[in-house]
Amino acid sequence: MEEYKLTMHDERDTIELAQNIESEKFPNMVICLYGDLGSGKTVFAKAFGHAMGIDGVTSSTFNIIKEYNGELPLYHMDVYRVDNNVENLGIEEYFDKGGVTIIEWADLIKDYLPEERLDIRFKVIDENTRVLVITPHGEKYENVCGDII
Repeated sequence: MEEYKLTMHDERDTIELAQNIESEKFPNMVICLYGDLGSGKTVFAKAFGHAMGIDGVTSSTFNIIKEYNGELPLYHMDVYRVDNNVENLGIEEYFDKGGVTIIEWADLIKDYLPEERLDIRFKVIDENTRVLVITPHGEKYENVCGDII
């Protein structure tokens, strides 16, 4: 499995990456975001939503799942506070509803993630710099990476 490492020098780089991935979106796309607080996960999710014509994507601290209507539906999940309620959320139902699912803190629900997905790990280097490790799982996601990286 191939991994791609990209250095983001500021938020603009993260926004540009999100826009590039959005341009390759497809129904039932799942993007899993990993990283510490403040590492850029929500910046990525907002930029992706904005590129889909959706404004107002926020870190959903109190709502674990937020649904937005854009070119495709966007399902934004922030599972930071999910605790042991994962079974009750119906997360897996979203993976084949024809939209794009973006999951922040995906490592907390790893047993529920689809086999085919795009993993993006955010590693904080300093105040502005991030290293992103992008791992595609499945041919469609490998194609997305091949087209944009």
